[in-house]
Amino acid sequence: MTKTQAVSFSRTGGPEVFDYVEIDLPPPVAGEVQIRQAAIGLNFIDVYFRNGSYKVPHLPFVTGKEGAGMVTAVGPGVIDFKLGDRVAYASADGAYSVERNIEARHLVHVPEGIELETAAAMMLKGMTAEYLLNRTFKVGPETVLLFHAAAGGVGLIAGQWAKALGATVIGTAGSEDKVALALDHGYNHVINYKTEDFVQRVREITGGKGVDVVYDSIGRDTFPQSLDCLKPRGLFASFGQSSGPIENFSLSQLAQKGSLFATRPTLFTYIAARQELVDSAKALFDVVQSNKVRINVNQTYPLREVGRAHADLEARKTTGTTLLIP
Repeated sequence: MTKTQAVSFSRTGGPEVFDYVEIDLPPPVAGEVQIRQAAIGLNFIDVYFRNGSYKVPHLPFVTGKEGAGMVTAVGPGVIDFKLGDRVAYASADGAYSVERNIEARHLVHVPEGIELETAAAMMLKGMTAEYLLNRTFKVGPETVLLFHAAAGGVGLIAGQWAKALGATVIGTAGSEDKVALALDHGYNHVINYKTEDFVQRVREITGGKGVDVVYDSIGRDTFPQSLDCLKPRGLFASFGQSSGPIENFSLSQLAQKGSLFATRPTLFTYIAARQELVDSAKALFDVVQSNKVRINVNQTYPLREVGRAHADLEARKTTGTTLLIP
């Protein structure tokens, strides 16, 4: 049994509920490996667990889904990983820690040429972009899409990736700086939703036709306007709720607005099978190593200051990817 440090909370609420604590770290059991983390990804799902929007399995709870590091111990029965391997993950609670045990099934190998910090910055957001663009809706040269929060972590990756797939990429952002950032990351058009009516602008950009698919991680503030941006039989993909949950949704709205489709996908469903995880990660690593998608870490915070990081994320003061450094 060794000691390590982690960030946990014993009650849900604002960023002030976090405590930086010392915890016991036992040797990895069968099927687990132990890793020392180089960096931890910050994601909105971490906020949802902390504030109670998503139910935690127990309290106190160490949140965080994403990280990358080096294998320091291997439990019985693990054959795919060995000491010294560089690994990353995006779907295992407990990331807010200096060292941790994790089931090997959640891990992927980080290829040479990709830094561990880069891997930690892109796994959850990048594989989210992968499933949204390749599997939730198959994006190609004929696709016209709208992506909300274009200057966010997923948005900056998705803009570049969608451009590489040949799509016409429209985004929304909340400031002129964020508009410029998104335009530099693959977007053909970016709408400042603080100063423009994004539904009207989408209609203008598309000649009144609308878009094939809307990717919406904002939720309450962009619904039901997102539906008004779609072509008949278009797809509304709601994959987050940074402004709060969508309320008063009725299936009849889909009929009234053009026989629309709607889905509420999550990354964890799309990578639940081991081979799906491996394939999604490979697609992400390949597109990054091809230089079609670049991963920029725009903010870093010491793990001890995770409360400040959460406050900045919720206040929309961050852009792109944010890392916590143990």
